Amino acid sequence: MSTGFVTGVRGGVVATFDAAEVSILRSLVTQVLDLVEPGTTGEDPLERALGIGSAEAPSDPVLARLFPSAYEDDEQATEFRRYTEATLRDAKRADAQTMLDTAQPGRLELNDDQAQAWLRSLNDIRLALGVRLGVTEEIHEEIANMSQEDPRYPAYVTYDWLTYLQDTLVRALW
Repeated sequence: MSTGFVTGVRGGVVATFDAAEVSILRSLVTQVLDLVEPGTTGEDPLERALGIGSAEAPSDPVLARLFPSAYEDDEQATEFRRYTEATLRDAKRADAQTMLDTAQPGRLELNDDQAQAWLRSLNDIRLALGVRLGVTEEIHEEIANMSQEDPRYPAYVTYDWLTYLQDTLVRALW
């Protein structure tokens, strides 16, 4: 069982994962990778070349959480999204791919760039899972009062574990 991340002797961070933990991480990050597939670009060849994407806010609540509106004003939010979402999607996919490429059972050593990608990807996984579960600030109390027979229990415990991993990674980096 993972003891979380610690600062590595030669820099970077280190953690140890068993095969089941790596399987869970790989499954979850693959789901996020599927969610943040490339967005649609405009029909104009210049827009496609520049990565100018759709201006529509996502209807999926998870995508809305991963790509929130930058402005309260709808017109400003639409214009901002049009010019930034494609790049944000690319970055999220790159982080998720780094996690997929490096996640392995046993001792895992990540350099600073990989650790930062893991941090961002863990955050995306937690956001996505949190939205799907309807997580609130009372999650620890909910888990404590939840029967292990509750069908939501494994997902809530997984969310809690991801929070722990993210916390240890933040502490190891700083």
